[in-house]
This record gives sequence, C-alpha cells and structure tokens, in this order.
Amino acid sequence: MPYKQCADNARTFPVCLTTLDCKKIFQTPKMFDITRVLMMLAAFFTLERQLATGFLLVAIALSSAFVVSTHNTRQLITTTQLEAHSREVMQSLEAVLALMVDSETGVRGYLLTGKASYLGPDDRARDQIPQLLLHLQSLIADNPRQSEQLRILSPDILSLLTQRSELMAQAKRGRPGMTRWIRILDANKARMDHIRLEIARMQQEESRLLKLRQDAFLLYNQRADLTLNLLRALMLVVLLGAYLISHRHLARRRAAEQATRQLNAQLETRVQERTAALASSNVALRDSEARLQTTLESLSEGVVVSDLAGHVLHFNRAALAMHGLASLEECQRQLPEFMALFELSSQENTPLPLEHWPLARILRGETLQHWEIKVRHRVQEWQRQFSYSGALARDPEGQPLLAVVTVSDVTERKLAESRARQQLEYLNLLDTITRLIGERFDLQSIFQLVIRSLEDHLPVDFGCVLLQEPSRQTLRVAHVGMKWAASSNLAEGTLIDVDHNGLGQCLAGQLVYEPDIRTSRFPFPTQLVRHGMQALVLAPLRAESQVFGALVAAKTEARSFSSIECEFLRQLSEHVALAARQAELHQALQQAYDELRDTQQVVMQQERLRALGEMASGIAHDINNALSPVLLYTESLLEDEGPAETRLLPKTRRYLETIQRAVEDVTLTVSRLREFYRPHDHQVELASLNLNPLVAQVLDLTRARWRDMPQEHGILIQPVLDLAQDLPDILGIEGELREALTNLVLNAVDAMPQGGVLTLRSRQTPGAGSPSQVIIEVVDDGIGMDDATQQRCLQPFFTTKGERGTGLGLAMVFGTVQRHGGDLEIESTPGAGTTVRLLFPAQRSSGGRPAPPESETQPLSPRRILLVDDDPVLLKSLRDILEADGHRVTAVSGGEEGQRTFREMLATGQPPDVVITDLGMPQVDGRAVAAAVKASSPTTPVILLTGWGRRLITENDIPPHVDHVLAKPPKLQSLRAALRQLCTSPRAAP
Repeated sequence: MPYKQCADNARTFPVCLTTLDCKKIFQTPKMFDITRVLMMLAAFFTLERQLATGFLLVAIALSSAFVVSTHNTRQLITTTQLEAHSREVMQSLEAVLALMVDSETGVRGYLLTGKASYLGPDDRARDQIPQLLLHLQSLIADNPRQSEQLRILSPDILSLLTQRSELMAQAKRGRPGMTRWIRILDANKARMDHIRLEIARMQQEESRLLKLRQDAFLLYNQRADLTLNLLRALMLVVLLGAYLISHRHLARRRAAEQATRQLNAQLETRVQERTAALASSNVALRDSEARLQTTLESLSEGVVVSDLAGHVLHFNRAALAMHGLASLEECQRQLPEFMALFELSSQENTPLPLEHWPLARILRGETLQHWEIKVRHRVQEWQRQFSYSGALARDPEGQPLLAVVTVSDVTERKLAESRARQQLEYLNLLDTITRLIGERFDLQSIFQLVIRSLEDHLPVDFGCVLLQEPSRQTLRVAHVGMKWAASSNLAEGTLIDVDHNGLGQCLAGQLVYEPDIRTSRFPFPTQLVRHGMQALVLAPLRAESQVFGALVAAKTEARSFSSIECEFLRQLSEHVALAARQAELHQALQQAYDELRDTQQVVMQQERLRALGEMASGIAHDINNALSPVLLYTESLLEDEGPAETRLLPKTRRYLETIQRAVEDVTLTVSRLREFYRPHDHQVELASLNLNPLVAQVLDLTRARWRDMPQEHGILIQPVLDLAQDLPDILGIEGELREALTNLVLNAVDAMPQGGVLTLRSRQTPGAGSPSQVIIEVVDDGIGMDDATQQRCLQPFFTTKGERGTGLGLAMVFGTVQRHGGDLEIESTPGAGTTVRLLFPAQRSSGGRPAPPESETQPLSPRRILLVDDDPVLLKSLRDILEADGHRVTAVSGGEEGQRTFREMLATGQPPDVVITDLGMPQVDGRAVAAAVKASSPTTPVILLTGWGRRLITENDIPPHVDHVLAKPPKLQSLRAALRQLCTSPRAAP
C-alpha cells in the first residue's frame, strides 16, 4: 500500500494511537499489519455504532429483567398454590388417621361393652374414609411416590374397615367370649399400627415437600428483589458509560490524526530497509539448507526423498541402515527397480503390488500416517516390520515438488505389544476364573471350573487337580478334565505316590516345568506319556504357607508351554488354593450356622412351651372351678347305695362313669400342660393298671370322631379290637395313659380321610431272657408318613394338619410314655398306613393290693364346717355333698363375709370344727381368711381348696396358717380324708 493511501486512511479512520510507540510499531511488517487491523476495527465501531450497541444492550437487559421478573412472579404464585396443596394433603391424611383411630376406639368399646353408642365413629369412618381416600388420591396424583404409597395403603385401610364391619356383624349375632375379642383386637391393633406408621411416613414426605416449597418461595422472592436492584444499577452504568464513550472518542480522534501523520513518515523509511534485508536472507537460506541436510542425517528415523517421476534422490543414514544398503548410490534408482531387492506384504502376509507401495501411494497424492507393513529383503533373507508416513512437499503456490517418506522400524515394538497382549489375555482369563471360583463354595465345582477353563482357553490337552492325603506320601486325584476323563485311567479318587522329582518338588512349594517328559522314569509322567502327553507343568496349591495339592497341566507337544503360560499357571494355582481354603471355611461356617440355627430352634420351642405352660397355669383355676361341681355330683351319685328302687340304672351308671373319667382326664390334661415349663411332679403315685379296659374305654370315648363325624360325609372307619388275654398290669397313671391313647386314636382317624380300618391291639412280649413288656399298638391304613415327617413328628409344635393341628399330640404322648418308663416306636409307609407302638414294662406279680386301713373306711362323725368361696355353683355343690354326709355346713360368699361369719360363730359359742376356703377371691383372699381364723382360734384347722392346689403342693408354696391344701376339682375321697385327718376329736354337730 502506498504511503499516501495509508495517510489518507489514518485521517479517515479515527484510531487512538497516542499510547503506542509508532517507531516500534513499524519496525516489523507484522506490527504494520496489526496496526491496519486495529484501524479497520476502530473504523467499524464508530461513535454512532457504539451508542447504538449500548442502547441495544440496555434493551436486552430490560427485556431480560422483565422475563426474569415475570418468571419469578409465576413461580411465587405456583409455590403458594403448592404450599396450600401440601397443607390440604396433610389435613386429609390427618383426617383419615383420626377416623381410623375413632373407628378402632368404637369397635373396641362395642366389643368390650356391647353398647351400641360406640358404633357411631365406626359408621362415620366407613362413610367418610373412602371419599377421603379418593380425594387424597386426586390431590397427590402429581407425586408418583406418594401415589404409590397411597395405592398400597388404601387396600389395607379398606380391608381393616371391612374386617371391623364383619366383627360388628359377628358381635351382633352373638358374643363368643372376651378372650377371643381381645385376641382379634390385638391382631387389628398390629394392622392399625402399620397403617399409622405408613400415614406418618406420607405426612413426613408432605412436610418435606412443604419445606422445599417454602424455601423455593423465599428464593424466588430474593431473586425478584435482586433483579430489580441489578436493573437499577445497569441503568446508572449505561448512562455513565455513554457519557465516557462520547468524551473519550473525541479525544482519540484528535490523537489518531496526529499519530497517523507520524506513521506515514516512518513507513517510507521502513520500505527501504526491507529491500536491503531481502538480499541478506538469500545467504541465510543456503546456510539453512546445509543445516537441514545435517539434521536429516542425524535423525533416528529413516527419510526417503523422491522426485515426482519416482526416482529416489536421497536416503538418510538411518534409512540406509534399515534397508540394508551401504551407500547412497545403491538407492538412487527408479522405484520399480527396488522390487528386485524387497518384497512388501500386509499384516495378513498378503504381498503388495508396486502401485500399493508407500512411495507409489504418496506420488499419487495420498498422505500416509504410520502405515505398518512387513518388509523382506530378497537377498539378505531378513524380514522386519516398518511404519511409513509421508506426503508431497509443495511450493508456496501449492504445486508438488518432491515426495518425502519417513520410515520407522517397529519390529521390536510389535513383538513387545504381542507379548503384552498375550499377558493381558491371560490376566483377563485369570480374573474371570478367580471371579467365578470366588462365587462357589464347593471344592468339586471349583476344580471342575478351573480345569474346564484351562482346556478351553489356555489351552491344555490334559488337566487335573491332585490333593495330598493325610499320610503326606500319596496324592489323590480330586478332579480330571473332560478331554481325557473317558480315555485315561486317572479317574477321580486314584492314589498317586509322591516321587522325588516333579511331585516332590511341587509339594515343596516350587513350580515344576518339564518341557519333555518322554525321557522321565517317574511313574506319574510315564503314565501321561502313554496317553500322548509330552510337556508337563505342576503348580503347587499353597494356602497359608502350606502346600496341600497340585494343579497339573500337560500338552501333546514338547516345549509347548511359554514362560507367560507357566507364570499364569503359578498365579492361577494361588487363587485356586485360596478359593479351596475359602470353600473349606465356608463349609465349616455353614455347619456352625446350622448348629446355631438348630440351637435357636430348640430355644424358641422351649420358650413357646414355657409360655404355653404359664398360660395354662393361669386358666387352670377357672377350669378346675367349673369342673368341681360336675365331679362332686358324679361321685356322689355313683356312691349312692340306697334301696333297690332308687339305685341307678346300669346305663345311667355307665354314663356317669364316663363323665367321671372325662372330668379326671381334663383335670390331668390341665395339670400336665405345666410340665412344658416345669419339672414333672414325681410325687404323683403310680397305680397298678390293666390296659385292656383302658383301650376299650378310649375307643368308646372317641366314638364320635371315628364313627359319627365321618358318617356325615359318607366315610366309614371300621374299628377292630385285638386285646390279649391275661395281659399283665403296669404301673401308671390312668388319666395320662387314657389321654395318650386318645391322641393316637384321633391322629389315626385324621390319617384316614377316605376311611379305613382302625385297629387297637394289646399283647405281651415273652420274658425269657429279659423283662416282659406290655405292648399297645394303634394301627391305621391311611396316608402314612415319609422319612422326613417321621424324623420330626415327635417334636413339639410340628404338625402336618395345617391350622387344624397344634403339634402337641405326639409330643405329649411321647412324654407320657417316657414318664412311665416305656418307649414309643413308629412304623409308617406313605400310602400304606402307620403303626404306633407303645411299650411299657410289665409289673411284677405280687400278693395283691393291700387293703386300705380301717380308719380310712369308717365314716366321719358330723362336724360344723364353714365354707368360703366366691363361686356360687361350687359353693352349693360342696354344701350339698357335705350335708349328705351328715355335716352341718355354713356357706358364705367371699372372704370378707367369711371372716365376719367366723367371728359371729365364735361369739355364739359354736365355732366351726373346720374352715374350707378358696384362695383367689376379690378383696379378701384365702390367705387373709386363714390368717384371721388362726388369729381368733389357733386350733381351728383350715383347708385351702383352690384351682392352683397342685402347683402349691408341687412347689411347696403352701400359704401360712393353712393346714391342708386340696386341688380343684376335689375328689370325695380326698375331701373326706382331709376332714378325717384334721378333725380328730369326736364332736357331733348340734
């Protein structure tokens, strides 16, 4: 550009150059070009455009502020609505929970009191809760998590309401009993607690959302304030900036005009200097070519230069060495001439034609980047891998001048990559095998996986695992690979002697590699040679510095194991040893866990038995109270030996005897339930019994189960009695044995759902060499039991009857038999029936039972007796029985009235000869009554008649001031014996 034109441009384009050193700017051409660019930019951004740009930025800022403000306002409105929505959801949840609680309270109140006034909350809950749930579902429809929780919770709430409705319906039809209602209400309470917990979780979730929305409201409010403040600040900045720009622009324009005149003067001087510098640059260019030649010769990579006709011009020193050439003259020839010296091929060993050689491709205009090919020298017979790169060298106008090719020898690098790739593959294989065997805890499975992986991926032709025997002189084949398992005689379990070469060194902890085992004289390698093996590797299996086996791998080719493969087998053996030891530890841990679980089951069963016994002890008092009148009246009727016309009919006597036996059995059952958590009462006396009548009685007692109930469904069960004659007696408790046989009969009936034959058999084993035994068998031809059921059938609470069974029948039978010194045997076959056999030691013959003392058979003279009890039925039955014996009985209800009556009888001079009192009574119990009697009359005997009598006697917990304890229900003989024992002085009742 001429100097005059530059000066005109400097005047036209106002550029502030006052702060620049103009002489320095024009010392180089580059700085001159930069100045021109700055002048053009300054010309473009005129004052008008700068002001327009400023106002455009203001408009954009105002629009952005408006958009942000509008967005913040909308978000504030939305957040406010969401807060109200969350509060409404929480109110709805509280309403549902409140209705459920009111419903539960109403149901409890109605079930416990029977008052219909409690039904109002439950009716409101059933009317309002479905609507509230629908409304709540619509409120949280935008919250998938809350909707899912409500979807799961709604059926539970509605199901609980439905169940409560059914309970109400049952309660209106009839009230079965307070105990059952309490149990049902406790079960409903657990479900109600679950519903309360889920509603609390939903309320927590809504509270969390409400907190987030409140925080968002504050955030958007702060953003709105910040936006307004930024807008105000921006307006002030824009106004101040407009003023400063206008003022500075005018000053720059005046300074730029003055600087431009100075620059034009210096520009002319610079042009003259550049002309002189051009001449000196030609000299420097020649020096640069010489340095370039030196650099090419010193490069480690080969460089080949060719003209466009394919004639090689230059090979640097490295290129000559790579291609096996001695001088530059040997390589200065045409490209086709090199085909006589070299053969080029691809990585797949496919020969390359001349047109695909690197130099030929570059001459066609292609650019190569690290193209790797194989090169073989035809004369010197060597082959290496080269990497070629290159392109055409062009002049400044873009015209090609020369072809330049760079060559690198990558033979060693490719070999290293191959070894690294092979190592990586083995590492991946090792990682895969390690991960798979780490997931297994069975030794055989681990060995099978390792050997199969070696056969598939290494690969090996033979593989096995040897484990050292305890004698440490032999090895046992633990696993053999699939390839040779069928044809080799090295089967699993084969024993191999430890030699002093390969196996001995391996067990010493060394990796043994035999490249060729055909010359070996040791038995194990010789055996492998017979099956075609030639190379062998033995890797020790070592865990915690102890070798316990070896991993064997063999191939059919000699020297076929590489060093990488040997190292891989060594590492693999360490992992296999660790996995094997882990499997052993897991098996030991599993065994310990099984033992712990069995122990826990035993503890849990004992705890359940203890709880059952405590519950039975709690209800024994009420059961014994209810049975007392039945037993007393039954015994009284059976003792009636009046005139013939008033005596009982044989049928009536038989019925009364059955009632008496049933009551005694119930009494013994209640008392035996406590044996699940307390030791057996060894003070119970065993009596001499004949089991034949007992078996007949059991068959008669269970008639309803084996005849009446099955006949309702058209099922016939045929009973068969096979009782041996002259069966010897045994020592036992009649009630316990009757109940045990009853349980066996009931189990046999349940085992014949389609009917069958029920056989009750008694027999005696001969006593030639051992004491004779009495055997009772209960046989059915029903469904039978498998081995697993037979092993567990005697365990408490194990049952195959589902909800109908308690699992206590056979357990109680087994306990009864053991207490009688007997044994129990079970023979059963699925589909063929079951035989349960009870074996009791026969009683040795004696001279007969001793007759009771005469004093126990003589009637007691009439006495004055004070009866104290809070049960009017029992009080009346005792009074009737004692008055029938001629005694004068004063019966009072409750301990407080008993104390008052005793003091009145003392005051009148007619104190009672004996006081019979109950233990558990409201306000004043039997202990207080006994203490009051002894305080007023120490010689008056006190008899404690209570449902806890057996427990008090067994545990020696008889209260003070009590002379004798009788258990309910009392027997007439026991009651008369106690009166006879305590009332020794003959005194008639007035």
